[in-house]
Amino acid sequence: MSKRDYYDVLGVEKSASKDEIKRAYRKLARKYHPDVNKEPGAEEKFKEVKEAYEVLNDDQKRAQYDQFGHAGPGAQGFGGFGGGGADFGGFGDIFDMFFGGGAGSRDPNAPRQGNDLQYTVTLDFEEAIFGKELNITVPREEECTTCHGTGGKPGTKPETCTHCHGTGQLNQEQNTPFGRVVNRRVCPYCSGKGKVVTDKCTTCHGEGRVKKHRKIDVTIPAGIDEGQQIRVAGQGEAGINGGPPGDLYVAIRVRPHEYFEREGDHIFCELPLTFAQAALGDEVEVPTVHGKVKLRIPAGTQTGKTFRLRGKGVVNVRGRGQGDQHIKVRVITPTKLTDRQKELLREFNAIGGNDSTNEQDSNFFQRFKKAFKGE
Repeated sequence: MSKRDYYDVLGVEKSASKDEIKRAYRKLARKYHPDVNKEPGAEEKFKEVKEAYEVLNDDQKRAQYDQFGHAGPGAQGFGGFGGGGADFGGFGDIFDMFFGGGAGSRDPNAPRQGNDLQYTVTLDFEEAIFGKELNITVPREEECTTCHGTGGKPGTKPETCTHCHGTGQLNQEQNTPFGRVVNRRVCPYCSGKGKVVTDKCTTCHGEGRVKKHRKIDVTIPAGIDEGQQIRVAGQGEAGINGGPPGDLYVAIRVRPHEYFEREGDHIFCELPLTFAQAALGDEVEVPTVHGKVKLRIPAGTQTGKTFRLRGKGVVNVRGRGQGDQHIKVRVITPTKLTDRQKELLREFNAIGGNDSTNEQDSNFFQRFKKAFKGE
């Protein structure tokens, strides 16, 4: 079967520019690509489109084809993917289309979202528990209000880069034993923007953006904890080419408390008791982050005993209830005694013996005595 005319395959006129040929190719390749179109014959049509593009996109091959057609000199090189003159740049177009392409394939003037920012705040222990309203000052880049982001003086417009013709990239062609390879790189004359500012704005010096310190109100929710962060939408750096701004992330640090410790939504602390309070029992006031509360200490309380105060912990930052406060008893042994106190303790020890201990403590003392005597 005779081959169809390459211009008919792509649906373009013989006078079509390279851009028109590329647009037609991309449209048809997307339509007939085997990964997209599963209809019978789609793969053959895709190969036909690919072959036509490889010839018409190459100036030398196109000139030969226009003069001699399919039967011209080197015509065997026109044959699909296997020809010695295969243009690897065509594969790059396929990758750009279906896999996103490299940075150079993007429109340099397309809107892009601004960068996200991070700001760290340090809170007191109670501030993290109950929340707080903050006003912070964040350094960030914003659109220049003088040139409105163009980088040029008011009344002027950026010019299209004459080197990359507004694409923001330059193609470097190189012939290799495997065919012609096209390497893409960012245009150094416009820094990939596709436009050049000849008359620069005196405020931003042609950058289109300026550094400013912006005051931002931030609500710290109750229950926030060390290492968590708060997202403030739209308070990052300004977008590019009219794109949306980035976000601000406020990272949280919490100063330690001299008495309380926190684990998740629970609060822990130690309660010092005298020997008499622990032995006889007592009612004491204990501090919590919500204020003082009374706690009954039963007689015979031992060091290490833990009491729980329900609901006296931290409100969960996601609204899932509230933690408790856990109080661990520590019996304080006096280090300085008067003679009278020593006398009374000796009398107490002589009278009580082991009778003052509970069964578990008595067994412990018995085991200790046996070990000491070597029994």
